[in-house]
Order: sequence, then structure tokens, then C-alpha cells
Amino acid sequence: MSKYTEPAKELLEHVGGSDNISVVTHCATRMRFVLKDPKKADVKKVEEIGLVKGTFTQAGQFQVIIGNEVSTFYNEFTKIAGVGDTSKDEAKEAAKTNMNFLQRMISHLADIFTPLIPALVVGGLILGFRNVIGEIRLMNDGTQTLVEVSQFWAGAHAFLWLIGEAIFHFLPVGITWAISRKMGTTQILGIVLGITLVSPQLLNAYGVAGSDTIPVWDFGFAQVEMIGYQAQVIPAILAGFVLAYLELGLRRIIPNVISMIFVPFFALIPAVLIAHVVLGPIGWTIGSWISNIVYAGLTSAFGWLFAAVFGFAYAPLVITGLHHMTNAIDLQLMSEFNGTNLWPMIALSNIAQGSAVVAMIILNRKDEKEQQVSVPAAISCYLGVTEPAMFGINLKYVFPFFAAMIGSSIAAVISVGSGVMANSIGVGGLPGILSIQAQFWGIFTISMLVAIIVPIVLTMVFAKTKMGINAYKRLGKI
Repeated sequence: MSKYTEPAKELLEHVGGSDNISVVTHCATRMRFVLKDPKKADVKKVEEIGLVKGTFTQAGQFQVIIGNEVSTFYNEFTKIAGVGDTSKDEAKEAAKTNMNFLQRMISHLADIFTPLIPALVVGGLILGFRNVIGEIRLMNDGTQTLVEVSQFWAGAHAFLWLIGEAIFHFLPVGITWAISRKMGTTQILGIVLGITLVSPQLLNAYGVAGSDTIPVWDFGFAQVEMIGYQAQVIPAILAGFVLAYLELGLRRIIPNVISMIFVPFFALIPAVLIAHVVLGPIGWTIGSWISNIVYAGLTSAFGWLFAAVFGFAYAPLVITGLHHMTNAIDLQLMSEFNGTNLWPMIALSNIAQGSAVVAMIILNRKDEKEQQVSVPAAISCYLGVTEPAMFGINLKYVFPFFAAMIGSSIAAVISVGSGVMANSIGVGGLPGILSIQAQFWGIFTISMLVAIIVPIVLTMVFAKTKMGINAYKRLGKI
């Protein structure tokens, strides 16, 4: 019998037994359950298990924080429970049975953009570095850039654009691939569709406004403009889903013996035609409306109000999963305005949540069990992963979560009021400054300090108020 046997038996009992488990998997620190009847889980008793450091429910999954021992504990638990191993993707699909329509839609959006985030982060860092060496006059008493005085840096500046262009200009390829991957259709067809949206044969999307004539495909009875959709998000999403649903529909009606030939043919050609004739122009228009409205809101006389509301409300959006929508808006802003003023506020919100946890680490420094949750949670939050901090600590007490929301709101007002722009989506915590356009590093540093100091101070103040005292009483701390 291992040290995990008894805790595993207790956890199995308190989640409703094996019959109540649809799917179970784990990540770096948490067990992830999809329960047939979530109401059968006794959350209070689960949290009383010695090995458990907290629980929360998100995206249809009941998640139990175990810590770094989770993989060993998981093996013991599955052996006792008699439940089979499964992948995270299968767990996500099973979890959708516990979601409403809006939650499922947001989950689908997250599934599209999550695989793209590593590339987008790298791209943001590359654009930031190119901005430093190519735009900021650091040499010869502030009169020249590094690129202007050094052939090496000039070559590096040009070379790095090879990667930056591949990530951002050819983003539709990644989006259509991600959709085909998510929908379980032929991924190479998704890639081909994406390439047709950014082909060199087409007039580059960035050159449309300044072009006197737009080339066309002339079919005799109709002409179709040969416009590319470089960096465009919504046209790629619409086209990707059309291709996926065409393929899925054709699979159902075309016999298997000839499906390899006819399904790709009759799915890809209509999808490409529809993308360029209908969906591309519509998607471009919708994307431009969204980005223009958001940008206008953030740069108007009431931009500070928009920033205050967004900074305050972003953390609650994370709880609901609605925050995944901001990825599409960020990318659209980047394509329209060569940067995004929305993403810096997201990085500041993450920092604020981590800072509230730091305050709780100080306040509860004698609680060794909680330190095992709060210290790793604060670190991960400062590196851009907020869920352990929010669900493991801040939401449990409530007042630190509220303190972080206030700090995030104030920092967002400073950021937006100063016109801070990010090159791209980046690491959503302290390293996020590397994705900020270099001319805004100074003011963004001030915003980050506000996102650190204000939540720490407010959390400590709130802990002494009725709100804090009631939270400690509710949790049996006093």
C-alpha cells in the first residue's frame, strides 16, 4: 500500500464513485474529472483530504489540485477506481456534455487558437526585438539605430522578418489547419485552403487600399477579385468551417471505396470558391468593424472608461471561458493597426491576480498546506497561467480576487491612457513586457508596478475588514 492509496480511495468516494466518472485525466498539478452528475461530488469533503490543495470547476471539468505528485497519484487513483486512461482532448470533448450552447461555442474558439499560441508568442517577441534594433535610435547620441550602424544587425533584422512574416502574414494557414484538426477532418486540406487565402498570386491584403487596379479571375459571366487575406482571422475561420462541414457531409453520402478521391475534390474546390467569392469579403468587413470599434473605444475620450471596465472584468471572463474571444480580437487589431492595445491589459490582469496571491502568502505564511498551493500559483500567474492562483486561492477567499480586479483596472487605465501597444499576443505575465512595443516599455513598467503593488496592499487591507474576517471564518481559519 502506497501513501496515495487512502487519499485515492477517499477522493473516489467523494466524487461519487467510479460509476459517476465519465472521464478522468491530469495536467501538471491537477486531476481533471468529467462527472456524469457533478452534484454528486462532495466538494467540502474532497478539500478535506490531506493531499488535496483545492478544487474548482471550469469548462465542464471538476478539477482537483494535487501538486507535483499528481502523475503518481493519478496512477494509483485510476488503478483503484478502475477507470481507463484517456487523452486531454477526449476529456475536453466529454466535458462539453456539461456545457450550455455559449460555453460550447467559446470552447470551440479556444480549441482553434490554443495550438497557435506558441507561434504567436514567438512572433510577438521577434517583432519586439526587430522594433528595438530597427526603430529605436540607440547609437551615436540617439541619432541612429543598430540596424543603421551595423551590417550584422541589419542582416539579423531582415532575417527575423522571415519568421515574423510566416507567423502573422500566413496566419490563415494556421487557423484553417487548427479547424480541420479540431473537427477531425483532413488536416492537409485545411492547410491547402489556408494557402489559397494567402497565395502570392493574390494581391496582398496590405496592398489593397493603395492599389489602383485589383486583378480578377474572369469566368466570362462573372469576375472574382484576386485579393489575399494575409493576417485576417474571421475570413479564415469562416472558410475553415465551411471546408470541415463539407467534408463531414460528403463522408456520410459518398461510399468508402471512392471517398478518398471524391471527398477531397468536392470539399476543397467549393470551399475555396466560397471563401473567395462570399466568405472572404464578408469576413474582412466583419473583422474590420470589430477591430475599428474596439480600437476606437480604446483611443477615444472615453478610452479610460473602456480600459477600467475591461481591466476589472477580465478575470471574471477567465472563469467563464469568455476570455478566449479576445485572441481573435487581438489578432484582428494586429492586422489592422500593426499592434494591439487590448493584450497589454490582459498581461496586467494576470500580474494583478498573482500579486494578490503574494499578499495571501504573506498573510498565511504559517499555513504550510496553503503555501504548497499559493507559492507555485503565484509563480505560474506571474508567468501567465492564472487558473491555479484564481481557483486555488483568490476565489476561495474572494477578497484577494476583488483586490486584484481593482489593481488590474487601475493599471489598464494607465496603459490605455498612455497608448501602450503590443506587437502581438505574448506571455501573459511579467515577461509580457517583451511583447510590448519598445517605445512603451517605460510606461508599461509603471503599469506593471501598479498591478503588483495595488493588489498586495488592497488584499492586506481587505483581510482586516469585515469581508476578510468573514472569509477566514467561512474557511475555518479563525
